[in-house]
Amino acid sequence: MNRLAHHQGIHKFFFALGLALHFSKPVLKHLVHIVDALTTKGFSGTLTDLHHWSFHPNHRTTLSHFFTKSPWDEETLLRKLQQWILHRIKRIAKRENQPLFVSIDDTICQKTKPSSRATHAIQGCGWHFSHKDHQSVWGHSLVWLMVHTFTQAFPFAFRLYDKKAGRSKIDLAIEMLSSLKVKLAQPVYVLMDSWYPSQTLIEACLKKGFHVIAMLKTNRILYPNGVAVQAKQLARYIEPQDTRLVTVGKERYRVYRYEGAIHGLDDAVVLLAWKADQPMTPEHLHCVLSTDRELGDEDILRYYAQRWTIECFFRQAKDQLKLDGYRVRHIRAVKRYWAVVLLACVYSIAESQQDLSTGLELLRSRKGHSVIEFIYDAAKQDIPIDVIKKQLRIA
Repeated sequence: MNRLAHHQGIHKFFFALGLALHFSKPVLKHLVHIVDALTTKGFSGTLTDLHHWSFHPNHRTTLSHFFTKSPWDEETLLRKLQQWILHRIKRIAKRENQPLFVSIDDTICQKTKPSSRATHAIQGCGWHFSHKDHQSVWGHSLVWLMVHTFTQAFPFAFRLYDKKAGRSKIDLAIEMLSSLKVKLAQPVYVLMDSWYPSQTLIEACLKKGFHVIAMLKTNRILYPNGVAVQAKQLARYIEPQDTRLVTVGKERYRVYRYEGAIHGLDDAVVLLAWKADQPMTPEHLHCVLSTDRELGDEDILRYYAQRWTIECFFRQAKDQLKLDGYRVRHIRAVKRYWAVVLLACVYSIAESQQDLSTGLELLRSRKGHSVIEFIYDAAKQDIPIDVIKKQLRIA
């Protein structure tokens, strides 16, 4: 019987990535089935589900072996994906004549804390503070880097943040930035929330020729007229007539533009901004840094708003691709799971040439069609219904 037609699309994508040169046929076959299962509606993240939704011909234990012991190199997979993404995104940035954005942020894949009697806990978990839940949660903390233009966004790299390993999230971000090899006519802006813009990370970006647009904490030190003062102290002296109204999307802001030194940088722009419908008090203050002093206020805020892309990616990757749904316990297996989620994600975006949710809708409808065609062909060949059910895992 023919293999399901939509598997051909995945094979084609693997061919475009150049995976056949690096991976054996059995490994590629596993990857095709796994990407198929991951992009299926109703997938939960477990190996049982992977096995069930991908119509995988081998026994379920071969999947667990594939994640924990099989000798394939996930780093090679990620490197080939990154080459493909960079090639693609450069072309888009050039065609649109738009800047390239790089967003850095972290997310927690929450797990249930094992009891002290559990023999096999998931490796690499720890307590991490969740801003969303305003408390510490148990799980893996991942730092992600995304590359995007105004119209296309790709998750690009991730690192597991492990407190015991002694490397900070900033170190991991710098490491991922070093794998971003782009020579572009268009400017590159690295976007981050107020947790990240440390002096070392900003310097690492500038050294690569990238600009930084980041939210700053309101206690960051500015030097108006050479006097050191916290941004929120300076804000107290700003009157509405010192600001200008700036519209970004549907929001209007009152903006005061500061140009000069900030702690750790000789020369930058900091926008002190308030939503227009809120009082100009310190608790409503937003401080946005731009190392590109040529940019106008509107563009700084409009570019910073693109950071929302990475927040959407986290939500969709968890809701739709079960980024946090894994039950594998070995740390290498967990990293491999994330690598194949990244692969499935990029494949979905590539197929739809839009975004992740559009891509998944497309793949899901294709799969539905392909299953129906499979049954139709089998029936035309007079294949007994029990055999068809068995093939489709319904029996």
